[in-house]
Amino acid sequence: MHVLVVEDDPAVAVPLKEGLERNGFTVDLVSYAAQVVPAVRESAPDLVLLDLGLPDGDGLEVLREIRKTSDVPVIIATARGEETDRIVGLELGSDDYVVKPFSVRELAARIRAVGRRRRREPTTSSARVVVDRDRREATIDGEVVDLTAKEFDLLAVLAEEPGRVVPRQELFARVWDPVWVGTGKTLDVHVASLRRKVGDPGLIETVRGVGYRLAES
Repeated sequence: MHVLVVEDDPAVAVPLKEGLERNGFTVDLVSYAAQVVPAVRESAPDLVLLDLGLPDGDGLEVLREIRKTSDVPVIIATARGEETDRIVGLELGSDDYVVKPFSVRELAARIRAVGRRRRREPTTSSARVVVDRDRREATIDGEVVDLTAKEFDLLAVLAEEPGRVVPRQELFARVWDPVWVGTGKTLDVHVASLRRKVGDPGLIETVRGVGYRLAES
């Protein structure tokens, strides 16, 4: 795999490049936000390893720009481990999020896992979803998806009426509790996890300020 590493600290970037190359990857390095989109366009990497703290811009904005023109897999690798950053990164289309410090072996395993998952994914939102409430089993294009209890319940509600926007309040009431007092981020984290597991990022659509819906296709 050809990996584009976006990291401005040479003390991190150089050992990381060498370690990934020892694990069989081809690695290119860039240090600035402005270099990333042109590098993705020109070198067509198989995956982008993206730091968030860059000297000329925020990595989340870089991710947003990448997603305007490319579906290349992106793993965010950063010292920023706050829940908000993780949620935003996943919502913007990152495939994984790893917090520094991490080992090169772990990172290599995550890169390979994302590569395998992406090779199995359809390129459009055409996945056929079957939800069996009695068996509590969900399949996507005939393959069983390993879901937690809440993830299954969430998918089951969305699958009742594909194309209908289900308000956040309704999802909280039906999946968690009619009188939900927890943080609203709980729903966003579960949706992000569900999107990764179903293998089709466009299958569950966000309607900002309202809720979520299952794509009609």
